[in-house]
Amino acid sequence: MDTSIPSRAPEPPSKRQLAVATGIALITAAVILVTAILPAEYGIDPLGTGAAMGLTLLGSPAAVTEAPAPPAGAPLTPTQEGPVANYSAEYKSDAVEFALGPYEYVEYKYDLEQGASLLYAWSASAPVIQEFHGDAAGTDGKHPQSYEKSQKRRASGALVAPFAGIHGWYWENPGADTITIKMTSAGFYRAGIEFRLDGTRQTHEIATLPTAAKAEN
Repeated sequence: MDTSIPSRAPEPPSKRQLAVATGIALITAAVILVTAILPAEYGIDPLGTGAAMGLTLLGSPAAVTEAPAPPAGAPLTPTQEGPVANYSAEYKSDAVEFALGPYEYVEYKYDLEQGASLLYAWSASAPVIQEFHGDAAGTDGKHPQSYEKSQKRRASGALVAPFAGIHGWYWENPGADTITIKMTSAGFYRAGIEFRLDGTRQTHEIATLPTAAKAEN
């Protein structure tokens, strides 16, 4: 004969018990919200508990420090960070045009720091004698280093300056007709320098467009 007492199913909580449990959960959530979440996420600390626990630091925006603008004429020397070269100012762009009479020549060079980069493209209305070369700073052009020399009508490419100094082109008209040369460039240079057949030297100041102006365009 089975004399065991059958187990009774647990009684469901009463409405009062449910209300009490819900109230406790809401109060706990409110306490966590005010003491931890608001200070940590939004920097709001009405009770001062966030500051006491160091949580307000998490909600404070990180201070942004802008690098001061480089002084005028400051060297545009790249700072290498792995494959990236960072500069203290924006790059510049230039566009020039030269007309060479019969057997005339012109030189046009850019002032670059060691490691600074230059992109270029030029074309002539007829083949010209040209030499792409550089003069190290302080040598007064007495020991030029030739990069490429030939007779042709156009060229485009890039240069990473192997030394500080002026780097650019010598163009000579080998014929009896006037030749027009057009060149565009972009790079981290300070100025362009033009050398003419009559021995004159002219510096082309090249302005950097403000970032805002570039964005508007």
